[in-house]
Amino acid sequence: METHIKAALISLFDGIKRTDGQLIAEAMVRLDTLLEEGRSALHPQLVHFIERRSYDKALMWLGGASDIPVGACGGRTAKPRP
Repeated sequence: METHIKAALISLFDGIKRTDGQLIAEAMVRLDTLLEEGRSALHPQLVHFIERRSYDKALMWLGGASDIPVGACGGRTAKPRP
């Protein structure tokens, strides 16, 4: 599931870079679908990032970053992945 989410995030950022509205919309729908399908199996931190549309942070988390900045919600730094 995480592999599919990462691919959708990369597609989203590619769409943004190319200003391709259709690609952006498709990637966001895909992310919402993946979240609903896999919510119970996903790490709560990743669910939080996707729900809040913190896509940069979600991609950082999937890449194993441990220095993800705290957002406006006042969350804690990312927890290590199990």
